[in-house]
Amino acid sequence: MRTVRETSAGGLVINGLDDETSQLRAALIGRIDRRGRLLWSMPKGHVEHGETVEETAMREVAEETGIRGQILASLGSIDYWFVSEGRRIHKTVHHYLLRYQGGELSDEDYEVSEVAWVPLSELDHRLAYADERKLARLASKMLTEMMSGPQAGPHARTQASAKPGPAPGPTPGDATAPTPVTAAPGPNLSADSRPRPSRLLSPLSMLPKSRGKTGHK
Repeated sequence: MRTVRETSAGGLVINGLDDETSQLRAALIGRIDRRGRLLWSMPKGHVEHGETVEETAMREVAEETGIRGQILASLGSIDYWFVSEGRRIHKTVHHYLLRYQGGELSDEDYEVSEVAWVPLSELDHRLAYADERKLARLASKMLTEMMSGPQAGPHARTQASAKPGPAPGPTPGDATAPTPVTAAPGPNLSADSRPRPSRLLSPLSMLPKSRGKTGHK
């Protein structure tokens, strides 16, 4: 069986960082799986020719949610295997934390059934995949550190989001399988293409800064 490597990128775009009175919310997409269930996940997609992973993440977030975002930091990468159309596919998905820049929610992408702003406190219950729930918890912790750090003050959200800290590094052995809560195949895999165990590479630092340009559903 032929082995193919694929790379995707996406992330969690956060609204409310510029307003002390606003509740922090993240834009999620919902897709209907083969069993008719609505599964919520982070927007993401394939890296196109000539793109960096950061550019892909921003483009995919905009295409799938209607929201424009600016990258604040890396959340890490999810790495897994699955079989599709007679091919053994090794996929790496790079995730980023993004700051809302503009736009309105839109589900015009043909692969997206619904889009929604979801409070950070509800992400752990809404996201269908364990790996993404782990990344969402990391994002929440990073934002808390940003807003309560040495520069915290009347405009802590704006200041912190504009000045991310040191770049992250991978943590070996932090593994979890990208399986939905109901243990069904992902929304874009065929019924006989269940992902095999994955590696979740998460940052060591809670306040990474954007890496140099270098990253589907």
